[in-house]
This record gives sequence, structure tokens and C-alpha cells, in this order.
Amino acid sequence: DYDTCDAKFVAIGAIEPQFYAEHLTRTGLEKDARFAAQMDRTQWPDMKRAFEAVFKERTRDEWTALLEGTDACFAPVLSPSEAPEHPHNRARGTFTTVADALQPAPAPRFSRTPGEIQRPPAVPGAHTDEALSDWGFGEDELARLRGERAIA
Repeated sequence: DYDTCDAKFVAIGAIEPQFYAEHLTRTGLEKDARFAAQMDRTQWPDMKRAFEAVFKERTRDEWTALLEGTDACFAPVLSPSEAPEHPHNRARGTFTTVADALQPAPAPRFSRTPGEIQRPPAVPGAHTDEALSDWGFGEDELARLRGERAIA
């Protein structure tokens, strides 16, 4: 992931040579000698720093407009509130609403045995005692944490 000038992030996965070449072309770096030796591991730290500087020059949305939908192996890093609204996630039905709570839909999807959500999501704090007990917290510790309002 690379930080952008608006403190958001982009992800790049251009590993295969043809995708890496597309990435360099789309970002205008195809003639920059710093990026020529893609598979030379000794160059990777310097290349990473150079890529970091390049991605800091634009916002995440500017990089998205330039690279999304190309073979540059790019994706914007989305916040939990942004992810359900992304066109790809909408088209794929990646999120669903159960009991007025938006959540990821079951995955993977199988044609003969489709997954389904069995019950609504838990409310915050619903399984606190059970989870912390499983992790070794005793009744006294749970009471102390509850008294300190560290848990609900």
C-alpha cells in the first residue's frame, strides 16, 4: 500500500512484467531508470521509496481515476464506510443488510449450495464475557473492567 497526498492509500500488485509495464506507463514512469530493474531485489528498497514519493503527489481519487479498470493491478484502499458504495462491490453484491445492519455477504458463493446468514449480527458487547472468559479472564477481572467502563 502507498500513502497518497490526502492521507488515504492505494494498493499496487503489478508483479508480472506486463502488468508492471502497464503500471509504469500509466503513471508516466516508463522512462525513469529507477524502475527498470523490476526483479533486481537489491533495488527494491530504493524503488519502494521512489514509488512512495510518486504516490504522494496525487490524491487517492486522482490515482483511482487514472488507474482503476486498467491492467496496472491497482485498487483504492477503502474505509469500511466506503467499501459498500464502491461500484465493484455494489455490482457483485458483496454487502448485504440483515436486521438493518449492513455487513459482508457470505463468501465464497457456490451455485449449488449458496451461503446464507443464519442470524442478525451481534450488538456491541453481546459476547464480551464469553470471549474474554475464553481468553482466560476471570470473573473478578471482568467485574473490574466493567467497573472501569472498559467493557460493556
